Amino acid sequence: MEKIGIIYWPKNGSVEATAQKIYAHFNESDADLMDITAVTAANLNKYDLIIIGGSTVGAEIWEEAKPNNKWNVFFKSLDEINLEGKKVALFGLGDQVLYPENFVDGLSVIYDEMKKRRAKLLGAWSLEGYSFTDSKAIENNQFVGLAIDEDKESELTDGRINKWLAQLEKEMI
Repeated sequence: MEKIGIIYWPKNGSVEATAQKIYAHFNESDADLMDITAVTAANLNKYDLIIIGGSTVGAEIWEEAKPNNKWNVFFKSLDEINLEGKKVALFGLGDQVLYPENFVDGLSVIYDEMKKRRAKLLGAWSLEGYSFTDSKAIENNQFVGLAIDEDKESELTDGRINKWLAQLEKEMI
């Protein structure tokens, strides 16, 4: 089994709960779960697959968020790491009813950061079964990672995670 790092932010909410659900699918010896404040270059390099999750933030664009925003600090720390060819999969949370024009937009920010660093991105996810008007997290008519709506479709989360992880397993071969 390959070593998997599951990284998320923010803590104490739906993103952390979703990360824990993903983590529960793996043996403890095969996966580590940590928030982005615990990530270092050394511990990222040991993973064969890095799963990163977040939510859509309120700032118009993440760059306008405070400089000490945990994501901005995390992205800056990635400058010390060579992620070229590293397998990375993403998940993002959003609310497709309250924010149908920005559903899981935060996922696109993480995706762009990983793409810029030439990571091998896995886990694109079907748009089927969602009801929204727009998202920046779409490329080639798919979400760039697993889209989760814990606010309005929490009953679908476990099934979506199961299917996504099965898909990732196939993509890892």
